[in-house]
Amino acid sequence: MKFLDWYLKIAFGSALIGASMEFFMIKTGFYDKVTVLESEKRAWESSPEAQAVREALNPWRNHDVEAKKES
Repeated sequence: MKFLDWYLKIAFGSALIGASMEFFMIKTGFYDKVTVLESEKRAWESSPEAQAVREALNPWRNHDVEAKKES
């Protein structure tokens, strides 16, 4: 392999950059914040208020009723 050393340098550099990014996200508490935000989002999505909003914004909610009237 003619360029094996070049590929190894690129692979090592990429792994080093990825590891440093992961270390930064762990040290700053990124994953903890994302976990809290995701749990809040899921709790709101399962609420009756969110269901009402989802139904109100659904453009196909009356489509079945109109299709039954036409046939």
